[in-house]
Amino acid sequence: MKKLFPIIAALAIIAIVPWHHAQAAYRFSQFKARPPIHIFGKTSAAPRGLSPQAIKQAYNLPATGGHGTIAIIGAYDDKTIESDLNAFSKQFGLSPCTSANGCFEKHLMAAGTATNSGWALETSLDVEWSHAIAPNAKILLIAAKTPSGPNLLGAIDYARNRADVVAVSMSWGGAESPDQALLDSHFVSTRSVAFFASSGDSGYGVSWPASSKNVIAVGGTSLALSSTGSVLAETAWRGSGGGVSAYEPEAVWQKQYSIPKANGHRAVPDVSYNADPATGFSVYRSTGTSKNNWYVLGGTSAGAPQWAAIHSLGLSALPANLYSDKASAANGKYFRDIVSGSNGGCAYFCDARRRYDYVTGLGSPLTTKF
Repeated sequence: MKKLFPIIAALAIIAIVPWHHAQAAYRFSQFKARPPIHIFGKTSAAPRGLSPQAIKQAYNLPATGGHGTIAIIGAYDDKTIESDLNAFSKQFGLSPCTSANGCFEKHLMAAGTATNSGWALETSLDVEWSHAIAPNAKILLIAAKTPSGPNLLGAIDYARNRADVVAVSMSWGGAESPDQALLDSHFVSTRSVAFFASSGDSGYGVSWPASSKNVIAVGGTSLALSSTGSVLAETAWRGSGGGVSAYEPEAVWQKQYSIPKANGHRAVPDVSYNADPATGFSVYRSTGTSKNNWYVLGGTSAGAPQWAAIHSLGLSALPANLYSDKASAANGKYFRDIVSGSNGGCAYFCDARRRYDYVTGLGSPLTTKF
């Protein structure tokens, strides 16, 4: 009888829950996210990577600004994130961002959440650079207990249901599943909240949640700057995730834009941002004992929080606007079109080109107003 009990219980659940929801819950329960992040070189006592000033010059972003709250969705607790954020801010002359002044808030989805060094490094990148791009916005770090799919969805639901949140950043991803379209409602809000996710760092291929039709997927580029900070070139980064979703239907704004070879399926990514670790971002992460607390980090995980901050600056980086602007005669006002580089050997789907491509999407930002 004991052996039969799990079977009886499973049949009872199927009888109560509609079949497709039961299947989605079962399959999605296997999802485990990983952050697409890369360390370049050794840690140092002083920053060696890109500064906020350099990236703002490269992408024509304002020195200050920001509206509402940017929600950073991560996993595990980061006990030093607030002090790390303020060490970063002090280094680059940014305004302090603390829980005391209302600029920073950390919300644990479960009491007693453990720490994890890899996810803590991702958290440092996301929190520090979203504040760097939109220093007047509030940063809300929401930590899921683990990087499981259900736990992360719970954190996303908490973010989208808060009245102050204007943008949600998800610098993580995992394999697609046949029932993922059933989860698209988690990336919808009654307000104009924009959801951003990293497209992945393994080259050609699609990951979720970037492949959700309600999420803005951020691909990666390699950004070359002169000694004065001017852009010498921006090309597709070989690690940028992209392609056609196996399961997600094409979003209406992509249909209207007429993306070649999508054939009614979701095309990834939507936009791009610097991701090459060799041209990576300066990030402060305290180690407790070492004085070498500065990292150079890259990966598409850097683009999601910074695009979320760009939305906070202009409140207009929404999917329909992005595709409409790229289709306009003045598209060069909104995007730097990435026309060279590739993320694999799959010809059309792996090569950057004019207009939309499956490596860098519509291109990199040149404004905060879309």
